[in-house]
Amino acid sequence: MGYSKFSKYNFFFLIMVFYVVLGQKNDQIMLNDRASLLSFMSGIVSDPYHVLESWNSSNIHLCNWTGIVCDKQINRVVELDLSHHSLRGTISSSLSGLSFLQILDLSGNLLQGKIPAEIGYLLKLNQLSLSSNLLEENIPNELGFLHELKYLDLGSNNLSGEIPLPMFCNCSASLQYMDLSNNSLSGKIPMDNYCVLSRLKFLLLWSNQLVGEVPQALSNSSKLEWLDLESNSLSGELPSNIVSKMPKLQFLYLSYNNFVSQSDNTDLMPFFASLVNSSNLQELELAGNNLGGELPPIIGNISKNLAQIHLDDNLIYGPIPTQISNLGNITLLNLSSNHLNGTIPPELCKMGKLERLYLSNNSFSGVIPSAFGNVSHLGLLDLSKNKLSGLIPDSFANLPQLRRLLLHDNYLSGTIAPSLGECVNLEILDLSNNRISGTIPSAVAGLSSLKLYLNLSSNHLHGPIPLELSKMDMVLAIDLSSNNFSATIPSQIGSCIALEYLNLSRNALEGPLPSSIGQLPYLKAIDISFNVLSGQIPETFQASSTLQKLNFSYNHLSGNVTDIGAFSSLTINSFLGNFKLCGSVQGMKSCHEKRGYHFIITILLSLLITPIFCVVGYPLVLRSKFRIQVAGFNSKVIEDTEQGGGRKEQKYPRISHMQLIEATGGFSSSGLIGAGRYGRVYKGVLKNNMSIAVKLIDTQAAGEISGSFKRECQILKRTRHRNSIRIITTCSRTDFKALVFPLMPNGSLENHLYPSHGLRHQLDMAQLVSICSDVAKGVAYLHHYSPVKVMHCDLKPSNILLD
Repeated sequence: MGYSKFSKYNFFFLIMVFYVVLGQKNDQIMLNDRASLLSFMSGIVSDPYHVLESWNSSNIHLCNWTGIVCDKQINRVVELDLSHHSLRGTISSSLSGLSFLQILDLSGNLLQGKIPAEIGYLLKLNQLSLSSNLLEENIPNELGFLHELKYLDLGSNNLSGEIPLPMFCNCSASLQYMDLSNNSLSGKIPMDNYCVLSRLKFLLLWSNQLVGEVPQALSNSSKLEWLDLESNSLSGELPSNIVSKMPKLQFLYLSYNNFVSQSDNTDLMPFFASLVNSSNLQELELAGNNLGGELPPIIGNISKNLAQIHLDDNLIYGPIPTQISNLGNITLLNLSSNHLNGTIPPELCKMGKLERLYLSNNSFSGVIPSAFGNVSHLGLLDLSKNKLSGLIPDSFANLPQLRRLLLHDNYLSGTIAPSLGECVNLEILDLSNNRISGTIPSAVAGLSSLKLYLNLSSNHLHGPIPLELSKMDMVLAIDLSSNNFSATIPSQIGSCIALEYLNLSRNALEGPLPSSIGQLPYLKAIDISFNVLSGQIPETFQASSTLQKLNFSYNHLSGNVTDIGAFSSLTINSFLGNFKLCGSVQGMKSCHEKRGYHFIITILLSLLITPIFCVVGYPLVLRSKFRIQVAGFNSKVIEDTEQGGGRKEQKYPRISHMQLIEATGGFSSSGLIGAGRYGRVYKGVLKNNMSIAVKLIDTQAAGEISGSFKRECQILKRTRHRNSIRIITTCSRTDFKALVFPLMPNGSLENHLYPSHGLRHQLDMAQLVSICSDVAKGVAYLHHYSPVKVMHCDLKPSNILLD
């Protein structure tokens, strides 16, 4: 049967009406999407890269706006991606109008305020990323009802409160990635046996404030590959039972919580046994807990794919099991800051792929295995803060990739191996606080690769500072303090143009301070205290625009110092012990000050001491047969031909080298009370509570002086007077010579005449006359009555000690 002409027209008319209505409906829907987007744009107050510029144009279809993707079949917005554009503002709740939205990515912006609960109405959403913003307050419960969600990232915001229960219990069973890390979330992880995220592969909750134990229900997530609970306050035993049910686990981060090992925190065996089935495990981090017990041998049976182990900052004790060398793919092993002891097993050197090894801050003893030279990929070796002894192995020269070598705070001895100069990629070398002697090899001093710092402080190094240091043109810090370096400071250090920190304190450096150092363009701090530097402070230091910290104390510097430029914020504390300095720095004596008090004292001392010298000293000079200069005391001893014989020598106590080290705290810089050309004086306390002063003779300097240490000791023990300091005993061996005296508790007369820190212990005229009288009696004894005639050639207030 055919259609009538009228019927055909009706049919086509109806079709046309249908398309018109449908088009109007689609246009209306698109207008709704457009309105939602424009409402979102109204909440953006800053768009520095103009990514929303196209949104303001009526000539551009919304499907062509920046960050918008539409589904052409349904003509709806399905993706909004404005990530990493530094947008500032808030997230509008009007986004809930984009009902077909599947991807919402606003990460990497500066969005503030709270997460709109209305986002939970976007039921087709399968990817939500709001990470790296400034969002705050609670996570809306409504996000837990996004049943098609596969990817959720809210990390790195300021979110607080507890994690909503629906996030784990009602959320999509297809969820594979959840990142709530780096927020301020609190409470427990809301998961029980009814909460099964069977497809979850990544769970990142690190850096929050979560508490409680790891929920057992997490073991239902058997597909988990990445579990990161680091830096929370989680507690209880290590989750051995949970981990054992995660065979696909690749990354396990439990560091910096309050976990303990089993059996009263003494058994790590169950946990490491639970990892044996995780054959894909690549990284294991358990640092910063309170884990106790010994490392079990089974550690060598866990995943052969393991590349990193972090067990640092725990309470693990005992030796390192040799079985750990079975982990042949390890690139990083961190066992630092524990209570491990014994020797470093050479088996560690069988880890051929090892790049970074941290064993610092333990109690390892013995020598450094020379087999480390076989670990060709080794780039960082940190053995600091142990009890290692012996020499630095020459085999380090075989490590072309070595960039950081940290051996400080041990008992290493011998010299610096010149072969270290072959480590041409070395950026950090720290050998400080050891017992290393000798000079700095020129090959080591010339390591131009050193970019971070060179620290050789607190050793027994001597000789001049090598000129080759000038080749370190990229080094940031050099510390050679607390050694025995002598001669002048090389001006070539001014070629280290990147230098920011320089410490040459507590040495025997002399001569002027090079002006080239003050011209270093990035120098922030310099410490040259406790040397014998002389001359004026170069103007380049005052003119520096970068210097912040300076210490010129306890040298022989002189001249006028003004409080301008880099010195404007300094006080007298930066210049102590330089009695020839004056100027306008706070607390420093003025160069124009009338020093009547000191003038009277000087005149008084001159009136009393000069006649004594003229009457007593000069005739002795004429009649003396020969002189002996005493090393370290700046005095000359004259032996009379008429010595008294037959005097019975006094018995002196035997004090060993080790006892002197213990008494002075290893000749600690904190106990240094004086320094001169030929040695230093340290205060100390013996085991019988006797306070002593130990004059440590510089054996090199002493060798330059005529006479001998033995001769000096013979003279000192034979001169006794109530106004002359007596010697307690001596200690001498080939490389060590020291004189032991009782400690004078009130220091020198100079300290009272020119006290530091602006304090002045006034001495009245009677006290001054009494002191001068005692000095005269002591000098008269040395010249006339002592068995060995002595003429003091450096009589000054600093050599007059007060008991």
